[in-house]
Amino acid sequence: MLRGLSGAGLGKLESGRQLIELAGRYGFQAVDLDARALVREYGLDGARELLAKHNVVLGSIGLPVEWRASESAFQEGLEELASHAAAAQALGCTRCCTYILPSTDEKAAHFMAVATRRLRQCAVILGAYGISLGLEFVGPHHLRERWKHPFIWTMEETLDWIAAIGEANVGLLLDAYHWYTNELGTEAIEALRPEQIVHVHLNDAPNVPVSEALDNGRLYPGEGVIDLAGFLKALDKIGYRGPVAQEILTAEAPNGTPEELAERSKKGFDLVFEAAGIR
Repeated sequence: MLRGLSGAGLGKLESGRQLIELAGRYGFQAVDLDARALVREYGLDGARELLAKHNVVLGSIGLPVEWRASESAFQEGLEELASHAAAAQALGCTRCCTYILPSTDEKAAHFMAVATRRLRQCAVILGAYGISLGLEFVGPHHLRERWKHPFIWTMEETLDWIAAIGEANVGLLLDAYHWYTNELGTEAIEALRPEQIVHVHLNDAPNVPVSEALDNGRLYPGEGVIDLAGFLKALDKIGYRGPVAQEILTAEAPNGTPEELAERSKKGFDLVFEAAGIR
């Protein structure tokens, strides 16, 4: 597995370059960022050189298409998707991810039908560039009733939806926080095949009842109560070898400079990977 960083948890970063530099400095091997923006700023050769200089690969990009709102917004984003995918492919990235909110103001059945078509269209375009689409189920209880109608928040439901989308390059973005707030065990991970997992997020949870864990109340790895050693052991057992990227969502900006927070992140990763017996 590749230790990875996203910007979530590092405070106010100045640029993608700073994220890459911090990742390399603190022993991370992958970063999640906007490939097209990086190529536009540095050129393709310059972006490749920047990543190589710091021994970092591009772990994933976010899906730059608004598939949850109006058809016009979706079509506008879809027109841009190929250029994002081309930039990611040119930088060696094979993963693109998005999240599924667990409730919606739309009628759930209609929303499901529309979203299935839209995500299938995205997957087809990404697949032409050798990129997989990861869907992240979102577990915190307070979001399950945030909007009018319940939607999808479990791994099982998400796997069923992936089957309905019907494209071979669609799989899970497995986030430790959502695994925890669904009260899943390691057996749920061990039941997966590694090719079903596109990407992984690592974070921790405070010592509160699971039903009270807030989506923006996450902790750094090793600072909370999630069995991250078991989580990582299960991933290792099934043969997942992709990026495991830190994603810390908080209500307020974390205290510390990006440098200090990157060092804190490294300590957390060292702690939980050592507990899992994974180098």
